[in-house]
Amino acid sequence: MVSGKLEDGSEKGLKGHFKEDWSHRTRTGLAPRAGHVDRNAPYQRIATEEAWTFPELVKAQVRYLESGDAPDDDSLKMAGMFSKMPSLQEMLQDLGDLRLSHMDELAINRQLLLLTAPGVQVVRPGEGTPLAREANDIAAEACRNHPDRFSACAAFDPRDVAGSVQEIERAMGDLKLNGAVLNSHFQGHYLDEQDYWPILEALEAMDAALYIHPTAPYNAPHYEERGFFGALAGFPHDVWLHTMGLIFSGAFDRFPKLRLVIGHMGECLPLHLYRFDWMQGNADGRSHLRGGNQPKLKHPVSHYFKTNIWITTSGVGWEPAIKFCQEVLGPDRVLYAMDYPYQQSYDEVAAYDTMAIDAKVKKMLMEDNARNVFRIGS
Repeated sequence: MVSGKLEDGSEKGLKGHFKEDWSHRTRTGLAPRAGHVDRNAPYQRIATEEAWTFPELVKAQVRYLESGDAPDDDSLKMAGMFSKMPSLQEMLQDLGDLRLSHMDELAINRQLLLLTAPGVQVVRPGEGTPLAREANDIAAEACRNHPDRFSACAAFDPRDVAGSVQEIERAMGDLKLNGAVLNSHFQGHYLDEQDYWPILEALEAMDAALYIHPTAPYNAPHYEERGFFGALAGFPHDVWLHTMGLIFSGAFDRFPKLRLVIGHMGECLPLHLYRFDWMQGNADGRSHLRGGNQPKLKHPVSHYFKTNIWITTSGVGWEPAIKFCQEVLGPDRVLYAMDYPYQQSYDEVAAYDTMAIDAKVKKMLMEDNARNVFRIGS
């Protein structure tokens, strides 16, 4: 929920859009206090995990959920839940004046648009790739209409491997999009399974960074029963599994130029690099894993985080965490993100301005790294 007041003391216009859907959310604990955004900052603010969707996808998700034919997938249930939140849907589906007005209010210069979870990978088989094409056409049009405000990652349905390869090539080639986005698992499958490696090969060949965005864990009622369905546990844990799965599958040894981006301060993974390296032998090269196809990695786990993986700050506007990740991964591997419209705060934007970070490194965080990773021109 947007909190605090604008610099003139008035309540922010965004607040009303959350009243009925997000009233349970409050600003507590380590969240930043009210502040003033520097509207003359020596950097642009490029937010790199900004969600959107479109009506036909929402209809397809709900239609499949209500058909009785869908698998027991909490991600699809989440789509149904989101569909019943009109204010949220209004914000997600607008790629014009409403979104731009919110960006102006929050002092965001550019958004990198990511098709929101659970995306096209939960709809009825056969519908995902056509919906991905429609999504990418819509995103590309928004970028053409507002070239100084929007960039976008391409959607694809990994269940259709050939269709995904073709769509990644079209999106990066013809549409000139800025990478690709996958909302983590697809009915319990992950890209570390070699059946899906042609998708990784296409991403590397097209120089397309892959953003793995969270979704609800697959068939996991123990999360839902405890209120951990989303950001408290299920979301980060699923991206954790996907990321570590890719590393231990040998995907980055096979595709050494493949670039992966994960959000929410790297889903806490950077904190564990020491332990990952120490415990690597628990899985590395174990012949009984992956049906007898578990490879021996060429490098320690930490190598891949410093070579193939970038993280964004989405939802974690916390100076100690940001500085830690900049130190252990490198200042070029941490990118700013807001997580619009799910988590947004004028105060949090202001907090970035006052963080005690070297001016050059802060510009890398807020602008330069996004341009480099997602090939965004100045």
